[in-house]
Amino acid sequence: MTVTLTERAELRLRAFLQGTANPTDTKGIRVGVSDGGCSGYQYTLDIANEPKADDVIEQQGRVKIYIDPQAAALINGVVVDFVEGLMDSGFKFSNPNATDTCGCGQSFQAGDCTPAAVPCS
Repeated sequence: MTVTLTERAELRLRAFLQGTANPTDTKGIRVGVSDGGCSGYQYTLDIANEPKADDVIEQQGRVKIYIDPQAAALINGVVVDFVEGLMDSGFKFSNPNATDTCGCGQSFQAGDCTPAAVPCS
């Protein structure tokens, strides 16, 4: 199980977490999968005050990463980068381990295909 933050993403997230109200040793980010389809999985990144009881916990640099156990296999290999000027949050997700196992043209909810699958990415 791996989620990798690029150096830019780790620096940006660390600065943001330290700048939030009441920074704590348990504050981190929660990475998940919200949906899937022919364009690949849609990943989420949220600020978390602490892990949930069954979260998979990782750490990169000084940023704690919490992953929902149901999404853990779908997130394996994801690289999170920070891109200045990118619309929305500025974070870009890619999965170099992605394979086309569900077949293009077949929409699906996240979790219905094999764990590393990100169709037509």
